Amino acid sequence: MFSIPGTGIFNNNQKIKGTVVLMSKNVLDFNAITSAGSSVSGAVSGIFGTVSDVAGSVVDGATSIFSRSIALKLISATKTDGQGNGKVGKETYLEKHLPTLPNLGAKQDAFDIHFDYDADFGIPAAFYIKNYMQVEFFLVSVTLEDIPNHGTVTFVCNSWVYNFKNYKKDRIFFANDVYLPSATPGALVKYRNEELENLRGDGTGERKEADRIYDYDVYNDLGNPDVDNSLARPVLGGSSEYPYPRRGRTGRRKTKKDPKSEAPSSSTYVPRDEIFGHLKSSDFLTYGIKSLAQNVLPRLQSVFGLNSEFDSFDDARSFFEGGIYLPTDIISDISPLPVLKEIFRTDGEQALKFPPPHVIQVSKSAWMTDEEFAREIIAGVNPNVIKRLEVFPPQSTLDPSIYGDQTSTITKESLETNLEGLTVDEALEGNKLFILDYHDAFMPYLRKINGLKTSKAYATRTILFLKNDGTLTPLAIELSVPHPGGDTFGAVSRVVLPAKEGAEGTIWLLAKAYVVVNDSCYHQLMSHWLNTHAAMEPFIIATYRHLSVLHPIHKLLEPHYRDTMNINGLARQSLINAGGIIEQSFLPGAFSVEMSSKVYKNWVFPDQALPADLIKRGLAVEDPSAPHGVRLVIEDYPYAVDGLEIWDAIKTWVQDYVSLYYASDNEVTKDTELQTWWKEAVEKGHEDLKDKPWWPKLQTLEDLVQSCSIIIWIGSALHAAVNFGQYPYGGFILNRPTISRKFLPELESEEYQELVTNPQKAYLRTITGKYEALVDISVIEILSRHASDEVYLGQRDNPNWTSDSKAIQAFKKFGNKLAEIEAKIEQRNKEPSFRNRIGPAHMPYSLLLPTSDEGLTFRGIPNSISI
Repeated sequence: MFSIPGTGIFNNNQKIKGTVVLMSKNVLDFNAITSAGSSVSGAVSGIFGTVSDVAGSVVDGATSIFSRSIALKLISATKTDGQGNGKVGKETYLEKHLPTLPNLGAKQDAFDIHFDYDADFGIPAAFYIKNYMQVEFFLVSVTLEDIPNHGTVTFVCNSWVYNFKNYKKDRIFFANDVYLPSATPGALVKYRNEELENLRGDGTGERKEADRIYDYDVYNDLGNPDVDNSLARPVLGGSSEYPYPRRGRTGRRKTKKDPKSEAPSSSTYVPRDEIFGHLKSSDFLTYGIKSLAQNVLPRLQSVFGLNSEFDSFDDARSFFEGGIYLPTDIISDISPLPVLKEIFRTDGEQALKFPPPHVIQVSKSAWMTDEEFAREIIAGVNPNVIKRLEVFPPQSTLDPSIYGDQTSTITKESLETNLEGLTVDEALEGNKLFILDYHDAFMPYLRKINGLKTSKAYATRTILFLKNDGTLTPLAIELSVPHPGGDTFGAVSRVVLPAKEGAEGTIWLLAKAYVVVNDSCYHQLMSHWLNTHAAMEPFIIATYRHLSVLHPIHKLLEPHYRDTMNINGLARQSLINAGGIIEQSFLPGAFSVEMSSKVYKNWVFPDQALPADLIKRGLAVEDPSAPHGVRLVIEDYPYAVDGLEIWDAIKTWVQDYVSLYYASDNEVTKDTELQTWWKEAVEKGHEDLKDKPWWPKLQTLEDLVQSCSIIIWIGSALHAAVNFGQYPYGGFILNRPTISRKFLPELESEEYQELVTNPQKAYLRTITGKYEALVDISVIEILSRHASDEVYLGQRDNPNWTSDSKAIQAFKKFGNKLAEIEAKIEQRNKEPSFRNRIGPAHMPYSLLLPTSDEGLTFRGIPNSISI
């Protein structure tokens, strides 16, 4: 036997057998693509032309390519190098290609590797890896077999590995073990800290594709003033005027006209491991959004024109029933990308045809009823805004020194004709009155919004009554605009009451449309984007910066971060950017995301927990004897009923998991990684709200369980509830218009006469036009879809995510509980007494059913905000 220089490992010809599973980069890695031409077909051609040589050389003759191109060095967890750090073995290369390995995933390749081993090396628990090729590959896993006195060691990697020259320090991976920082084997402490330092970076420089650095920045990349002054946008975050959660830092150059703003680019950096590339079919979906924004929709605008109109309700349904003629050149641009071809349903007749949204699949006119209008407020795509009315008349929280008296002008007399014999005071006392209140969110922006060429809108308040049969009905809608004399004079308001016939019936239908326009915009910008996508990103960044992959809380939360930074980066590039899809198709236009900044001022982290949210809105009261600790004011409230069961399952799972690693509050406070993680998530990630007293201090087990439960809830169930119903409800633009373009007509005016003689035309000339509707539904059809390889709540993408058998067992219990909940939800949807679950449109409430198939299913809770 002899010593190998520099390793301290004795070579006695004993070997450890290993299996390395990886995937080579290939042509489906859409996130690495920049446009190669002015059309989609040109871009696709550029994709294949760019990488065909690489793909061919890598896939063919895999053994010869990889065998001397990828090297690993094992790191011991039990034996040190004399300085307290784990011994590092010698560099060992991949060997034989194993294309027929059982359970090998799609496009995955496996390779043998054999490491020299001696007992003096101890138990390997980490490894360095070097990629000597110019092209990156995706490392899926490494498995070491028959370690003496130990058995198998599994490394779940799921990471892109670039040429070694791209890294200041070699890439390191750890076994799927779990250690609190204080319990980390001494031999691994250096390596654990070193990897976290690598992920944090130094906060300087422009991030490159191969980087894996997580850092914070403000939202200063939505505008593009260098192209046009009209594309300038305020920086969101870092000021009391425009507070905002932080995004991932990219370090791009500043714009010439605004040194505070970052110049947009065709490819927005996110840490490389946040981009799964060809591993996920959802990349087809996300790339579809980018292609729509940059290539297809601008072409379609020339077809429809800016002022295109629907002629009738039947015409609006033509998107789904007859299709729309498209010129041949646009068809040729769509056809190369399968996702666009599927979404647009192009065929030989050159017709653009979308799938019928669920809201009109059974009844074409149910959307017009008051019952369906009210039902969608508690069982639609934005079910968490309604509040119980506690004070009459409704009050405003706007500063009266700036906005004057904004108190509602709705009177008791106007309501009492439809209160089933009750007075307003009796209805209030009996918890029978509710309000959908968008007055304060829209009023400060109405002058700006109504100054836009295509927008004429109101700030709305809607009063609803809980009837004896458990359903809601609207009693009155208040439509308000700023006083023409100035903001300090308050609002000018008009109250519209329910009507079914003639001109008054059409005015009532229009009043409901103004409400839904407010609701659609608030939903997309606040309930969806701000409260899930944007609010989640700081927690993701802080986790990777401060919680090692060996940390139990990292393993708990990581599945709920999958793809979120990726989709958020895409959103900043194509959806919420200046002139982007949201600004084109939603009422506030250039003020869209800016409005969400004002709402963020009142965002409260603990209130994101569903029970706290329901209590805050007056939709539930604390009741220890109730199944979930709260009693619902509206018993048949589908979102709340299903959501409370999902919430409890999540919190129970988190409690079971956390208790495996923390026995006392003291262990929480002494966990250095955990405390640094939380401090930074609050003080840097949500810096503009860092001084709020409601932040949990993370000093107790309960703080930890509650905070992790909220993060998981936001990333899974809350996002599912406000995302996957977008197309089923909003795909029919008449049901969920996103823009209003005219005010209510005055009596005796020409517009009023049109309303009398042609009510459909009057309605259609008021709401979203044809082109804007096409933009909206094209995008929400993509956003409402599930990828084929989506991972749902209660599932993991790798059964070996941890080596802790107790954690595996607790997770199995969680999955079983979710299966029980799914069965209960499906049973409730069959119960005719729960009228709010089905409604006139015959749409069973299914958004919180945990599982789903691929596609547009109107159900399913993915682990994370992945689309």
